[in-house]
Amino acid sequence: MFDNLKELCLLNGTSGNEDAVREYIINKIKDYAEYHIDNLGNIIAFKKGKKVPQKKIMLDAHMDEVALIVTSIQSDGTLTVDTVGGVDASVVIGRQVIVGSEKLAGVAGAKAIHKLSKDEREKKPEIDSLYIDFGAENADDAKKYVMPGDIVYFSFDYIEFGDNMIKSKALDDRFGCALLIELIKSDLEYDAYFTFTVQEEIGLRGAKTAAFGVDPDIAIIVEATTAADIEGVPDNKKVCRLGDGAVVSFMDRSTMYDRKLYNYAFEISKEKNIKCQTKTMIAGGNNSGAVHVSGNGVRTIAVSAPCRYLHSPSCVVKKDDLVSCYEMVKALLKKAAVL
Repeated sequence: MFDNLKELCLLNGTSGNEDAVREYIINKIKDYAEYHIDNLGNIIAFKKGKKVPQKKIMLDAHMDEVALIVTSIQSDGTLTVDTVGGVDASVVIGRQVIVGSEKLAGVAGAKAIHKLSKDEREKKPEIDSLYIDFGAENADDAKKYVMPGDIVYFSFDYIEFGDNMIKSKALDDRFGCALLIELIKSDLEYDAYFTFTVQEEIGLRGAKTAAFGVDPDIAIIVEATTAADIEGVPDNKKVCRLGDGAVVSFMDRSTMYDRKLYNYAFEISKEKNIKCQTKTMIAGGNNSGAVHVSGNGVRTIAVSAPCRYLHSPSCVVKKDDLVSCYEMVKALLKKAAVL
């Protein structure tokens, strides 16, 4: 799983531009499952198991990552940008970036601190106060290489460090994609559908069409979720913790999760000694928000990896938690098939 995770994280693919990620996944699953690509760009895969389940089951992970998008070219050749997904401007300033299809090196800049007014210094930076400098001499020079609508990605390596930790961009949700690939390549007890979806970061759009197309009875959403387990944060605000295993939510901002599936996860945790935790806050959301209200309704559970600094150039996860997620999802798949 970790070899695929590294390769997936190093690919660039924001909402509506998931082509490279989609091609990689197809190359990995094409010998193990039937698949097709829907009109929005989702991969819909079917993996034959040893048995036919009583209920149709769908497992989902999204392919897209957060990024920036060029909105205009200024007279000095720098670029104004907006966000694709939830990116905090404060994590962008000073970061190395890759600009456009030519993959030009650049840096995210802002007004120098000594030029800021007192009021500006006390305010949190906004994305419209930033610019991208990729070395163009002026607007005419910049227009040779870049146009509005081009994507700007974070430029960061995938690094393993510390106590079994990983630092990378795009762990949300290339981790989920890597986990689903691993399951597709394994021998499954029951038939299952796997959806690798687009445009989650801008409104769960791929999940809507994927769930409509598959029409599942039960869905397992595999994600990464915010861990604020750092010094100074009250315990009840830490959401979840690295090292405490897979995160199973009872509710977030877009979904009230199926209570039986939620309870089953903790039963499985005890039976199989799989580390598992829940969130200490009702916050965030994922593709469950679109999936669980699709069709006649879908019984839904989310299994997430705890991740520090989510939606930043340097997301951090612990490898042990990712293994716990894999074991939990595989066990839930088997359990859900006979509900």
